[in-house]
This record gives sequence, C-alpha cells and structure tokens, in this order.
Amino acid sequence: MKAAFLPDRSVIKVAGEDARNFLNGLVTTDVDRLKPGLGRFGALLTPQGKIVVDFLITEVPSGHGGGFLIDCPKPLADTLATKLKFYKLRAKVTVEDLSADLGVLATWDGQLAAQPDLTFADPRDERLGHRILIPEQLKQKLADLIGAELVDASEYEAQRIALGVPRGGLDFMYSDAFPHETNMDRLAGVDFDKGCYVGQEVVSRMQHRGTARTRSVKVVLEGPSPEAGAAILAGDKQVGTIGSTADGKGIALVRIDRVADALDAGQTLTAGGLALQLAEPEVVRIPAKQPVA
Repeated sequence: MKAAFLPDRSVIKVAGEDARNFLNGLVTTDVDRLKPGLGRFGALLTPQGKIVVDFLITEVPSGHGGGFLIDCPKPLADTLATKLKFYKLRAKVTVEDLSADLGVLATWDGQLAAQPDLTFADPRDERLGHRILIPEQLKQKLADLIGAELVDASEYEAQRIALGVPRGGLDFMYSDAFPHETNMDRLAGVDFDKGCYVGQEVVSRMQHRGTARTRSVKVVLEGPSPEAGAAILAGDKQVGTIGSTADGKGIALVRIDRVADALDAGQTLTAGGLALQLAEPEVVRIPAKQPVA
C-alpha cells in the first residue's frame, strides 16, 4: 500500500449545534447521511450552479469535539471559510481554518493495517483509497502504523489521473464549471433527493433535462504530454481543453457532441500538435442524464 501527504489540501472545521442543518442547506451532498468514519464528496456552488469549491467532508467523533471537517483545496480554504461565515447569519455555527494543524494523508493500493481516527474511504472511487486527516509531522509515523510506503504526492496524482477524477484548477476552472461537467453526478458528489441548497435549481434542471454537453473524460496520450490548458482540436475545430497528465494518461474537458461527431468522421484529436485518444470513446455517447445512488 502507498501513502502520500497532499500539500495542496487544507482542512476547515464547521461546528456548533446548527452545523449539520447549516451545511445541508448550502452544499450538494447530503450531510444528514454523514457519520464519523464516513466521507462524502460535495461542493459549494454559486446561485447560478457553478462550483465555487469542491471538497470531501467527514463528521468528527464526539470524543474529538464533534462537528465536521472539510478536506478542500488549499488555495480555496480562505474562500470557503469566508463564504461559510457569510452564509451563517444567526446560525449557531463556528467556522475554523485548521490548515496549520491538520493536513491530508491519502492511501491507496491496499488495505489499512490500522484505522486511525479521522480516517474515511474516498467516496469518489474506491481505488482512491482512504483519507486520513493528520498533522504533517506525523505522516511517517502514520504510514508505518497503517503499513504503507510513504511516497511523493506526484504518485497519488498519477493514480487520480489514471482514474479520471478531475481536479479543480487543472481539469476545470472554479466558478466556471457546473457539477455535471466535472462528473460530480457520476462521482457521488450530488445528492438529487436531498432538500434545497445553493444552486440546486440549475443542477436539478441539468439532471432532469439531460442538458450537460461538456464532460471530463479520460484520454490516452500518444507521446509527450501537451501543456495543461492546450486546446483539443478535431481538424481545425476546438472540441475541448487538456487538463492534468501523467504517465501517458490525462483528463480533458470536452464538448461531447463535438467529439462524437469527430470520431464518427474519423478525425484525429490533437492538443498542442500532439495526438491523443479517448480512453473510453463510449462515454461521449452516454446520455448526460445519469442516476446517482
């Protein structure tokens, strides 16, 4: 088993007697279904339904003070804390940035030899393993405890990319992408049966009408990796944008209708002059409307 401390992640704590209801009325995931040892994937959206910040969240055991811990991108930790404080109004809630004290250790490719506190399985894909929220100085001690080899975070990135799990800031831009475009509906990041939350009307409309035309897809690179952000072309027509890449694999944000037309026409896809292929060509023909458990 491998473990890597992720330097790009921060931890925000939300606590107080109204914390559960407060969060449930804001984010895409059903916080009512959370409990200690369980993690969920979700996002805070703009009123127009675009992603402000996506995150993983778990409940803190009462023995550790209770509340909820949010594992989020480090560059957006302050934005998330500020937004939550803006929305809290008179709710009995506290919002605290714990980034100086807690970070994220990711584990994959094996079973944990022990189950430390503040551990949960990554809900997006079982092959992404577990997350453990710990101080960075304990990473080697925890890796030894759970029976893992401590490796560089780049190895975790390669695993994420190979599985096609998008990362904000690389595979899509925050405040510019809808949850469906980043496959949150397919990665258990949106609960369609829960109550209202910010941006819910737009997301529900896209789900029920099947109007998502842009999707994150896995690609296979034929040679060197194009630069992130390079346009993906079919002939001289742009059909998408390349995102993160590693070990001959990558993630791209594409217009699925345009890519389907290009494949039907036998056109080669290129980015930065370099050829690429869809790892799973059938995904551009899957209807946008997909049920989520």
